[in-house]
Amino acid sequence: MAITSENDDASGSEPIGGSVSASDVHVIRVDGREFVIVGTAHISRESADLVREVIEREQPDSVCIELDSQRYEALSQKARWEALDLKQVIRDKQLAALLANLVLASYQKKLGGALGVAPGTELLEAANTAKELGIPIELCDRDVRITLRRAWGSMGFFKKMTLITTLAASLFESPELSEEDLRKLRERDALSELMKELGDAMPTLKRTLIDERDTYLTQKMKQAPGSKIVAVVGAGHVEGIRHALVLNEAADLDEINTVPPVSPVWKWIGWAIPAVILASLVYIGVTKGAEVAGANLLYWIVANGIPSTLGAMIAGAHPITILSAFFVAPVTSLTPVIGAGYVLAFVQAYVRPPLVKELEQLMDDIGMPRRWWSNRMLRIFLVFILTTLGSLVGTYVGGYEIIKNLF
Repeated sequence: MAITSENDDASGSEPIGGSVSASDVHVIRVDGREFVIVGTAHISRESADLVREVIEREQPDSVCIELDSQRYEALSQKARWEALDLKQVIRDKQLAALLANLVLASYQKKLGGALGVAPGTELLEAANTAKELGIPIELCDRDVRITLRRAWGSMGFFKKMTLITTLAASLFESPELSEEDLRKLRERDALSELMKELGDAMPTLKRTLIDERDTYLTQKMKQAPGSKIVAVVGAGHVEGIRHALVLNEAADLDEINTVPPVSPVWKWIGWAIPAVILASLVYIGVTKGAEVAGANLLYWIVANGIPSTLGAMIAGAHPITILSAFFVAPVTSLTPVIGAGYVLAFVQAYVRPPLVKELEQLMDDIGMPRRWWSNRMLRIFLVFILTTLGSLVGTYVGGYEIIKNLF
């Protein structure tokens, strides 16, 4: 097995095209194959220019890009929102993952706006250049939905709360960038920097968002056809990919490309809560009479219905959604299969679907609190979040009262 590694500035050769930093391009040779890794900043015009220069100069057999099919379609299709099946997203319980993805994209767009460059420009430039030259494109990143779900599942409750707080804070930040800040942003992958900061605070999150994707990207690059491969990835992934290529070890992609099942303990807890509530109502009915049991059942309905209804009202939901909240929450609180937030978000999406223009404005509106109530898509997220919180409050208040009456 023959392996060599070089960085353009380390090897003394000239920078590609003679106009960019040589340290952005790395060459790894493994078993007669050459991998040219281009580390980019996802909001840099210079990176987009570098990508085109490298591909045109190297004329590789394949071009690997740090994108999955979902993100590629989002970048390449201007009318991508028209194809969004929001109701299916809600049915698949992917609304929370979609919101997290939008928050990260919004953060990146804010930085990109300061530089006058759309996020992902260099990745799209890589695809377009390869198409112009007739070079096959390989989308090498893991499905973003799997990444987000694995990241979420890897954290405990308090880490999840920390992450939610961090993401929420980033939503409404309007960073004032100095010239020095702008220069640094042009030289690095801003989103990877955000991931790195989160990873420093939460090592399990870094493993999922960075390390696993380094492994996934590397294996997909090795599976690409041809003897010369150009890979366009965020600068934050270059070190991990180079290390993995040099080690040249096989990795089990199935293991890191699946969402781990929910622990049986949590499933038992999920079913135990409604089981205890229902058993308590039955016990109260047998020992204290149907009238007392009925009063407790009514308390359960009111305790769940009112907070969820208030949540829907605060979200500015459609009257049908608000009315539905009172009746949906007491029922969904007795089953862990689906929560009130998802049901009511579906109702809101059905009676007040977002307009295409509102979806296209989503990245701008998401960072402005008042627009959450004027953009129909963001209002669906509000309904999901606030009615879920209302249902949680109602479950604990109602459950406490019913169990207390046992004694």
